[in-house]
Amino acid sequence: MEKNSISYSSSRWIAAAGSIWIQALIGGTYIFSTYSPILKSSQSYDQSTLDTVAVFKDIGSNAGVLSSLLYTFGPHHRYGVPWVVHLVGATEGFLGYFFMWLAVVGLIPRPPVPLMCVFMFFAAHSQTFFNTWNVVTSVQNFPHCSGTVVGLMKGFLGLSGAILIQVYKAFFKGDPSTYILMLALLPSIVSLSLMSLVRLCPDKTAVDDKKHLNVMSLISLLLAAYLMIILMLQDIFVFPQWARLFSFLVLLLLLSLPLRIATETAKKERSHPLLLKTEPLLYDPDSNEPEKKLVGVENDELSVESMNLLEAMRSFNFWLLFLAILCGMGSGLATINNMSQLGQSLGYDTTNINTLVSLWSIWNFFGRFGAGYISDILLRQRGWARPLVMAIALAAMSVGHVIIGSGFIGNLYIGTILVGICYGAQWSLMPTITSEIFGVLHMGTIYNAIAIANPLGTYVLSVWVIGHIYDKEAGEQNSCYGVRCFMVSFFILAFVSFFGCLVALILFFRTRVFYRSVVLRRIQSSIRS
Repeated sequence: MEKNSISYSSSRWIAAAGSIWIQALIGGTYIFSTYSPILKSSQSYDQSTLDTVAVFKDIGSNAGVLSSLLYTFGPHHRYGVPWVVHLVGATEGFLGYFFMWLAVVGLIPRPPVPLMCVFMFFAAHSQTFFNTWNVVTSVQNFPHCSGTVVGLMKGFLGLSGAILIQVYKAFFKGDPSTYILMLALLPSIVSLSLMSLVRLCPDKTAVDDKKHLNVMSLISLLLAAYLMIILMLQDIFVFPQWARLFSFLVLLLLLSLPLRIATETAKKERSHPLLLKTEPLLYDPDSNEPEKKLVGVENDELSVESMNLLEAMRSFNFWLLFLAILCGMGSGLATINNMSQLGQSLGYDTTNINTLVSLWSIWNFFGRFGAGYISDILLRQRGWARPLVMAIALAAMSVGHVIIGSGFIGNLYIGTILVGICYGAQWSLMPTITSEIFGVLHMGTIYNAIAIANPLGTYVLSVWVIGHIYDKEAGEQNSCYGVRCFMVSFFILAFVSFFGCLVALILFFRTRVFYRSVVLRRIQSSIRS
C-alpha cells in the first residue's frame, strides 16, 4: 500500500493538477485595479505615484531569475519536492501583502512611497517562484505537448484574477482592505499545502498525454465560461449572500475536476507499465546526443547547441523576442494597471470596473490557453512557426488599443477583449518559443530574463506616457474625466504594439527554416511509427 501511495504522489498528472490549483490562486497582481483605489485614497497618491507603485508590482512579478536559479541548482532539482522554491514564494507573498494591508488600514504609520514599492515588489515577486516551478516542471513532464501544457498553466494563472474576485465576493464583499489580507493568506496557505505534489515525474507509460490534456483543457474552458456567466449575472443583479456562496461552491466543484482526471490517469499509468512512444517537440529521434536546440538562423542555416542564459543573450533572436515582449506585454499590462482610472474617466461605476477587471482575467485566460493549444496545432498541421502567431496577436492588440482610446460607448468591453486575449497569448507563446529556440535545460532562467521586458515596457508606458498625460489633463485635481484623459496614451500604445508585431515578424523569418525542420522530423517520425 505504501509503495502505491508513493507512486501515486509521484505522478506527473497529480503534479499537473497541483500546479493548476496553485496557478489558479496566485494571480493577485492581475487584479491590482480592484484594490488600487483604496491604496490610492488611503495613502493620498496621485496617478503617477500609483503607477510607480504598480511598476514595482510588475517588476516583482516578472523578475524571476532568482526563482529560476533555485529551480535549476537547488537540492530538490532532481525528482525532489520544491520546498525551497515554494517556501520562499509563500513567505514573500505573505509579508508583502500583509504589510501593505497594515498600511492601508492604518495599523502602521503611512510608509513612504519607496517602502510601499518594496511591499508591492515582495508581494508580486512571490508569484515568480510558484510560476517558474509549475511551468518548467510541466514542460519537462510533458515535453511533447509543451504548447498545450504551458497554455494550461499560464491560462489558470490568467484566470486566477476572476477566481480571487469570486472568493472576495463570497466572503469579504464591501471591504476592499480585507481583500489585500486575503491575498496575503490564501495563496500562501494553498501553495504550501500542495507543494509536495508538484515534482518532476518523467513517467514512461502507455497513456495518451494529448487526450487527457485535452480533457483538462475542456474543463478549463468550462470554468472560464462559468465565470463569465456569473460575472454577467452579478453585473445585472444584486446577489444575496446565499447566492454568492452557492456560486462559489460550484466554482470549487469545477476546480476539483482536474484533480479527478489526474487521479484516474495516474491509476492508468500505474496499471500500464509500457514504454510511451512520444517524441519531444524538438528532439531528433535518431540522435543519441544530448538535447540540442536552435540558437540562431542565419541565411537558412541551422545552428544548434545547448544554451545557458549568457549564451542565449549573445543571440540576436534573444533580443528580438525581448523587444517583442517589451512592446506587447508592456502595453497590455499598462492597460490593466490603469483600468480603474480608465473606467472612472469614462463614467463607469465601481461594479462595472470590477466586472471589467474580472472579464480581463477571463480574456487573459483564453489568450494564454488558446495560443498554446492552437499554436501546437498550427505547427503540427500547417507548419506555422510560433513567432508568426505572436506577430498576429500583437497586430490585433494594436487594434484593441485604438478601440480603447477612441472612447465610444462600450469601447472598454470591446477593447479589453482584444487586448486581454492578445496579452495572454504572449505569456503562453514566449515560454514555449524560449524552450524551442534555446532548450529546456535553462528554460526557466532564460524565459524569466526575457520576462523582465514586461515591467520595463510597463514602466515607460504606464508612468512616462499614461500617468504623465493623465496628470497633465487632470491639472491641479487628482482625477480626470472624459475621453481626453487616455486617448493620446492609447494611440501611443497602439503604435508600440504594432512595432512589436514587426519585430516578431523578423523573428519569424529568422526561425522559419528551423520550425520547418521540426515539422519534417515529426512527419518522418510518424511514418516510421
